[in-house]
Amino acid sequence: MFDVAFSEIIVIAVVALIVIGPEKLPKVARTLGALTGRMQRYVAQVKEEVNREVRFQELQQLQQEIQETANKTQANLQQKTDALMQDLHESAQGSGTNDNNEKVGLEQPSGNNNTDLDKDHKLS
Repeated sequence: MFDVAFSEIIVIAVVALIVIGPEKLPKVARTLGALTGRMQRYVAQVKEEVNREVRFQELQQLQQEIQETANKTQANLQQKTDALMQDLHESAQGSGTNDNNEKVGLEQPSGNNNTDLDKDHKLS
């Protein structure tokens, strides 16, 4: 953080010894050490909170991107399924009737039902 050389520390210690006195110097040094430790812990906490917030925002952005991709994929699959069902209906109606002159029927997709052709009817 600060670039302090050993000679500068010696000068500061000598000035402190002269100004504060030899009796109070150990108590002042302990107090300064405790305050420095508190300040370092506080700075570390702030840095950790900032890092946590940044990670949280990144995760939220990633979650939003995944959700958008999932929605697009779901819409694309639904569109292709609808187009396929439309083609099936058109081909079934285009063939008209089977050999026994019975109308060909298709099961409509709804809820949890299968979207396969009706099992009672055959396509010709």
